[in-house]
Amino acid sequence: MELWTSEAQWAASLRRDMGERWDARLVLYSSGAIQGVHYRFAVAAAFLRSQRVHRSPLKIFQARPEEDESAVEKDFEMLLARGGGRTRYGYVIRNLPPSGESLDFDRHDPVVLKQRADLAGFGSLCTVSDLCSTVPRIHMAGDAQLISTEEKPGTVRLVAGRDVQRDGTIAPLGDETYWVEAKPEYLLEPGDLVLREVYGYGDPHGLIVAVVTEQDLPAAASHTTIVLRPHSGVDQQQIRFALMFLRSPLARTLAGRSGLHVTVSKLAALPVPQPDEALTQAFDDLNAAKLQLEKWQKEADSLLESVFTYETPARARSKIIEQGRALRLRVEAASLLDDLGHTVRTRFPYPIAYRWRETEARVSARDSEAAYSAVLDTAEILLCYTAQIALALGREAGIEFGAVAAIREKLAGGRSGPGFGDWAAVLHEVASSRRLRSLQAEHPLNDIRGLLSSQDAANARQRLYDRRNDQAHLRRIDPIDLPTALQEAFAELTMLVERARFLADYSLLHVTDVRWDTLQKTAEVHYRDLMGDHPVVPTRSTVLPSNDLETDSLYLRDSNHRLHLLRPFLVGQNCPECRTWSTFHVDRAPKSGVLLKSLEHGHVIQESSPSMTAVLACVGLL
Repeated sequence: MELWTSEAQWAASLRRDMGERWDARLVLYSSGAIQGVHYRFAVAAAFLRSQRVHRSPLKIFQARPEEDESAVEKDFEMLLARGGGRTRYGYVIRNLPPSGESLDFDRHDPVVLKQRADLAGFGSLCTVSDLCSTVPRIHMAGDAQLISTEEKPGTVRLVAGRDVQRDGTIAPLGDETYWVEAKPEYLLEPGDLVLREVYGYGDPHGLIVAVVTEQDLPAAASHTTIVLRPHSGVDQQQIRFALMFLRSPLARTLAGRSGLHVTVSKLAALPVPQPDEALTQAFDDLNAAKLQLEKWQKEADSLLESVFTYETPARARSKIIEQGRALRLRVEAASLLDDLGHTVRTRFPYPIAYRWRETEARVSARDSEAAYSAVLDTAEILLCYTAQIALALGREAGIEFGAVAAIREKLAGGRSGPGFGDWAAVLHEVASSRRLRSLQAEHPLNDIRGLLSSQDAANARQRLYDRRNDQAHLRRIDPIDLPTALQEAFAELTMLVERARFLADYSLLHVTDVRWDTLQKTAEVHYRDLMGDHPVVPTRSTVLPSNDLETDSLYLRDSNHRLHLLRPFLVGQNCPECRTWSTFHVDRAPKSGVLLKSLEHGHVIQESSPSMTAVLACVGLL
């Protein structure tokens, strides 16, 4: 097989020589195909035809002996009949590579090529050589005079490929450990990445990589490893992400699975995805969470081990109960985050969290009629809130949605304002709009697109809309059927809320004060973070390099901590009817003045600002 897959000069030269007279029509790869030879020995069978002016497509096929023989044979017959594309075990190359190029199965596999191209979706791409340099290795044959089986003064441990463990560590010293007199340039350093250089044919796992620690030193590496040393100035988060990728099966595939050896040149040219700002922040948060959990575990272990170290059993009992209480409460609080209801009540924007709390209360009280209405109200407010922020974000991005035309017509009519169907129309347009594809991956609209993108979510939304429509037109549900209808409607609402979990990452902020410092070009911003089911929250402050923030307006804070103005799509103020701070959206705009409707209570009030009509016209709602 090496003849067709190796990138060594002898193999490339021989392929070019054959290519001057012959065209390869078909190359088959397998192992265990020769009796009496080890089953892992990989072989190739090539079918050649004398060279012609018009070259036919090349077909490459690979199957292993453990596969079902009849399935392999049937797949092979399908490949022979095809002029392009891929089957389960093979594919057709229509754009033929140069005759000297490697015909490694994964190198030209359409599936692998697509996976390679998709790597850029993480943020950006670089190569291993952009992040790391290689460290010289000691060849156990060429440098045999430097190697000893016993530790002597001036020698260091020689790390071989078998010492690199799949768990990311270097094996402890053993009877088969070698020692070597190594020059300084061969010595390993903490943070170096040591990879196995030899792998079994068909190994389905990723590259085996260990990170060198102080405990592994002093040491040098043998030629059965490859050592990567991160460049100075490369961020540790980049190295951690690259390390995770190297350990993935895709990295092993891109490095070449057909050969037994991973070469330095292939590894240096290996594409490595690099996380964008949002993904980097997510990894930082995960690492911080991991460290915190490990700290709590150590505290629990220490507490358990101290049981019999106190003066008396009574004191030990008291300390274990007292100090264990805080740990128990932490675990209980963390486990609540797996409860969707707790997450919505504490981490969702106030209008939705408030409605959800009321729904749960009604359902738990077994008041089926009130609970059923609360479920439908919550569903409408979920769609209303999400549609309003979608409209605000779309305007900011210069994207106009066609669904706004129907909303504009209803607002101007002054009789009945927009409702469930209008909000759903906005979100369906967001889910399918091609204009949003040009937005950056971390833009909030990309999360909103997923709310109704699945067929199950769209069906649940439609059923809730039909229920809401029936209720509005007095098509009441029979009391006998109401408990079942309530259960079904609540399940449909839960599906939509589950898909709206992204809202927990986008804080609803009420800016209460902005103080601009002209000399320092910064603004001290005071705000209320309206996440959770109650509007009475502490006022916080932050410093931002922007002076275009509005006092008393609502903003959406995204995962990158950028603020997006929501006015006039959503406004916040004290409701004159219930005297509670509430969020409002525009309900109608008759000639007598603009009417606002509360998301939390449904109260309709007259907008006091005379400029609201002009503002609505400015954003296309009038």
